[in-house]
Amino acid sequence: MSESTDKIIALGRRKESTARVRMEPGTGIITINGRPFEKYFLRETDRIIVLQPLALTESKAKFNIAAKLNGGGLTGQAGALRLGISRALLNTDESFRDIFRKNGYLTRDPRMKERKKYGQKGARKRFQWTKR
Repeated sequence: MSESTDKIIALGRRKESTARVRMEPGTGIITINGRPFEKYFLRETDRIIVLQPLALTESKAKFNIAAKLNGGGLTGQAGALRLGISRALLNTDESFRDIFRKNGYLTRDPRMKERKKYGQKGARKRFQWTKR
């Protein structure tokens, strides 16, 4: 997936969220949907989730990351971005595979929202039963 200009493109998904990650050699600037990383993810836990693969491989200051996120909520988007960054880093160095695999960064979280069933109030909730 590498282009001639050393740009690496990867895709990450979680729940309803999709993250398209473009990574290139740089100084560690992360932009999401054209906004700075800190302004997009206000919750500290989401920021930690996103930075996990970069911290594990000690490559935070080596790459500039531009990501397009859409769908889902912020925590789902953070998980999708983590998977996208992990896959992009894997394209730079194949030796990261064992580290990422061991920490679960390459596993796509398959959990999705369960559909609402007909004749019911929701996916699992039923209408109240009345005896009389």
